[in-house]
Amino acid sequence: MEAATPLRKSQVRTVGDSLAIEDLIVEDEAAVRLVREREQAGEDPVSTVVDAIEIGARVLDREQTGANAEFVRTEFGKASREAEEQFAERAREITDELTESLEQVFGPESGVLAKAFETHFSDGSSDAVQNRVKAIVTELMANARSDLLKQFSSADGENPLADFKQQSVAAIRDAAKRQQESLDRVGERMAGLEVKVEGLQKENEKLEELEEERERGTAKGRSYEELVTEVVEQIAADQGDDAEGVGDQKGPAGKRGDVLSAIEGCRGPALGRIVLEAKNSKLTRPKAIAELDEALEQRDAQYALLVVPDEDKAPAKTETLREFGGGNKMVVVYDPEEDNRLALELAYKLARARVLMARSDAEGVDAGAIGETTERALSTMDEVRKIKQHLTGAKSSIDKGDELLEAMAQRVRVHLREIEDLLRPAGEDADAGQLDLE
Repeated sequence: MEAATPLRKSQVRTVGDSLAIEDLIVEDEAAVRLVREREQAGEDPVSTVVDAIEIGARVLDREQTGANAEFVRTEFGKASREAEEQFAERAREITDELTESLEQVFGPESGVLAKAFETHFSDGSSDAVQNRVKAIVTELMANARSDLLKQFSSADGENPLADFKQQSVAAIRDAAKRQQESLDRVGERMAGLEVKVEGLQKENEKLEELEEERERGTAKGRSYEELVTEVVEQIAADQGDDAEGVGDQKGPAGKRGDVLSAIEGCRGPALGRIVLEAKNSKLTRPKAIAELDEALEQRDAQYALLVVPDEDKAPAKTETLREFGGGNKMVVVYDPEEDNRLALELAYKLARARVLMARSDAEGVDAGAIGETTERALSTMDEVRKIKQHLTGAKSSIDKGDELLEAMAQRVRVHLREIEDLLRPAGEDADAGQLDLE
């Protein structure tokens, strides 16, 4: 707002809470324009002038307040700097004095405290606390030991341990006596146990000898493997095959397999190979499959037979005379004591038929007929086993059972002849390689 220019002497005075203005002329362009526009708009010019004065008064008041605050801020900053400088100077003086005092008390070389520690706690000082305490304790301990030794070494009533010593000696004698008696009893028991252990060892040795004798299979002392090899060689020779024991011979990749038979090996080049593994102990099914797979690979064979002495030695969950493990493995029972090789002969010929049917030059072979005949042979063999079981439990029917058994065996041989005929290529002499099954 520009300054007002009075034409005549104007009067401005305060009356209580009001402001009285007389003969005041304002020549401010902005004020004149504002009042004129408000007047033209129909508003009261007096209200406009009053508003302008009130607003201007508030603006001037704020500006004065800001100026006063800035002044106060400036003065306070000046006073603060002076106080800070004075405080810093005084703090330096106090710090220097405190440092000097602390050095006098705690200085490592000439401090009062260090000298006091040197005097009262140094090992080289006779007045040191620990040396004086040590001397006093040493003297007290020596006197105490002397007094205790005198008191406890005396045999009179002044010794508080006299009765205890007598009782202890008596208790030790009694304990030693009881211990000796216990040791004597333990010695007697140990002697008895040694006799029992020797008896058990002898009994165990006898059982081991019996087990070894049982595993050998016959009184002649030959192993089960040798007996199986001998029978398989006979069965193979009847077919014109060449079988030999290879348990001690290493194949292309290992020594797994006890007997290896070359089909048609007696007449010319082998048409296939069958490997037999003789086991007088029970294997698990996975272990049996693994060993037969190794035998097939190491002996370059196409079919594997696991020969065991009885049904109990067959792998768990594995039926005898039933193919398993990929269709190229079979378990068969052969007991040398019974001298019945029918099951082994059947298993061998079934394996032989499988190998020959798998050859590429066996197109003229009637696989369906062979399969049906094989099933009939296996079914008949099941009947043979059932009859043998009945013979075991019924002694009175042995003669009749033997006749039925021989008849069934004869039927099995007939089925085997049919398999041989079906395997023989057309035009070949029907009598060539005929098996004598009578």
